[in-house]
Amino acid sequence: MPDLLVRSFAPFLLALQPCFTRPSFASFWALTCAWILCSGRRSLTRIIQSAQLTEFKHYCSFHRFFSQARWNLDDLGRCVFQLLLPFCGEVLVAAVDDTLARKSGRHIWGAGMHHDPLRSTQKRPIFAFGHNFVVFSLQVALPFAPNKYWAFPILVRMYRKRQTNQRAPGKGGKLERKQTGQATAKQYRTRPELALEMIQMVASWIPHRTLRVLGDSEYAGQSISRHLPANAKLISRMNMKAALYEPAAKIAKRGRRRKKGDRLPSPLQLAQNKKAKWIKTTLTLYGKQVKLWYQTIDALWYPSAGQQLLRIVVVHDPSGRRRDDCFFSLDLTLTAAQILETFSRRWPLEVCFRDVKQFLGFEDPQNRVAKATTRTAPLIFFIYDLALLWYAQSGHQLASKSILERLWYPQKTSVSFEDILRTLRHATWQERVFSDPALDAHTRKILQPFVEWAKTLT
Repeated sequence: MPDLLVRSFAPFLLALQPCFTRPSFASFWALTCAWILCSGRRSLTRIIQSAQLTEFKHYCSFHRFFSQARWNLDDLGRCVFQLLLPFCGEVLVAAVDDTLARKSGRHIWGAGMHHDPLRSTQKRPIFAFGHNFVVFSLQVALPFAPNKYWAFPILVRMYRKRQTNQRAPGKGGKLERKQTGQATAKQYRTRPELALEMIQMVASWIPHRTLRVLGDSEYAGQSISRHLPANAKLISRMNMKAALYEPAAKIAKRGRRRKKGDRLPSPLQLAQNKKAKWIKTTLTLYGKQVKLWYQTIDALWYPSAGQQLLRIVVVHDPSGRRRDDCFFSLDLTLTAAQILETFSRRWPLEVCFRDVKQFLGFEDPQNRVAKATTRTAPLIFFIYDLALLWYAQSGHQLASKSILERLWYPQKTSVSFEDILRTLRHATWQERVFSDPALDAHTRKILQPFVEWAKTLT
């Protein structure tokens, strides 16, 4: 195996060895190390070139690793899941969301026009060409920062738009070439359906433990809430105009039993009721102390969850900075405050999306083959997971040596993924450069400034 990263990183790579054949594992080892050490744009050819992997294998072997080799992303997710279990409590908290990887080029397999949430506004939606990935992650607090949660992506599905008969402009134009890889009617699945598949898979791994799944309003519909396993509970955002009902009363009458009771006020009507009694409290949300008012009610949201009783929390911001909002939970053992605090743990997944794009080049690979497209970008999530696990086990002990002094940023107290990546690289350079006992003191003194300068590379 190529000795590219610090030796303490090797056990985490070896933990994933059962997922690969021997040649594929060697390629995985080399690519993971090279991906972490590479700076700048991370196309596959640049990864190979920057780490000089052609001295280890022919460059075509690394392309075939993604397009032809026998390995499965779900098997990797299962192995990472087993590594994470010691850090989890009895109840596991997970999040599901999708992210856009912007692309350019006519022959990118599976790419299409998707809503771009980062550039869109409430009045003006903007769409971008690229891949859309639905991601399932575990939200875990690590020992070096017990009050901060990290999102560990363990399962990924690529959403493919439905195939259409749209033709290029002009009389008798050919089918639009940018439709390469779009799903047929039989293959097509919505993002909530892809999310449900991943939820059911993880729930089957822990049949005797509870899995709480956090998702935004897109994942609150009947596609998920009516088909959850018995040990999975959904916490999500609710439409303010949702139709709420009382549970159906048992009445001794002939005919079919009612599925829902009387109509209740919608969350919007509850929020606008001037006679409503708000409960005033201060909660820790998104790492901050937030003052808010809330009302809670147990009711049915029949169009979404059917006859399952929900605990619904309507939230009002007394400062007027945030609009009124509504959340629900299928887990009736949680209080309103616990529902709000648990839902706020969904945010680390958004931070994860930002980190893998900014620091690991999630949008950089330009694959054109179906298998390579569905594997390359998702593999970056597992590289992200391994870097976090390494830091939790041994990297945090080396953090003081790799700190980048920013005198103009005195309020920073928590650890970011950029800090973790810098620590991993710095530890690698220190070990590779200065582990040679033949180096004299004068040479070490000359090399040290170069190693310190390299800490600034991203």
